[in-house]
Amino acid sequence: MYKQNNYKILSNEILADNVYKMILEGDTQYITAPGQFINIALSGKYLLRPISVCDYDENSITIIYKVVGSGTKEMSKMKSGEILNCLTGLGNGYDISKSEKPIVIGGGVGVPPLYNLTKQLVSDGQNPTVILGFNTKSEIFYEKEFKELGVPVTVATADGSYGVKGFVTDAMPQNYDYFYACGPMPMFKAVENKVKTSGQYSFEERMGCGFGACMGCSCKTKNGSKRICKDGPVLEREEIIW
Repeated sequence: MYKQNNYKILSNEILADNVYKMILEGDTQYITAPGQFINIALSGKYLLRPISVCDYDENSITIIYKVVGSGTKEMSKMKSGEILNCLTGLGNGYDISKSEKPIVIGGGVGVPPLYNLTKQLVSDGQNPTVILGFNTKSEIFYEKEFKELGVPVTVATADGSYGVKGFVTDAMPQNYDYFYACGPMPMFKAVENKVKTSGQYSFEERMGCGFGACMGCSCKTKNGSKRICKDGPVLEREEIIW
């Protein structure tokens, strides 16, 4: 179930190269699983902007977004006290019932939804290992926040400027029973070629409505056609057609 509401910006700060963290105050009751997203309405923009939920509590939502176009550029200039109209409770989110010792794999702007996922895995008594991948040191964010959850965290950079030189697949441990991933498609394909267990991928896809009405983000799976915005963005490994 989703809901449209106004949210007040509590803070909006830069975290890394073109990456910002925004905290919104308002109703969060429709967010029910890690990996869900919100859709943000921006003045003069026809399409809403889908942004994954990094974290949330009883009255606030934390999002992390990268400036990639005019909409996110406009968001980066917003100040505390301004109001955003958002749809919340969108997407299916991750199912955390299938693991005990998972690896959590994030690449670039795919990292944010994995923070609340990891928090919930820890709260559930599981023992996740987190692997974060970035192109270079200046793009890294949230390493400290993940470590403060009390889990092992490894950062990989493609240019070797920080942590493990290479990609997330170069930092994967040998001992795990499941995986959760979010990031770009090239990362997914590399992960798919290396993982040995079942898992869940959260897909980044261009969307129209964000709640399944327009069918603009439909994709074929082994279980039939699915809408990334409503039936996803999280799909299980076994149902994906690469």
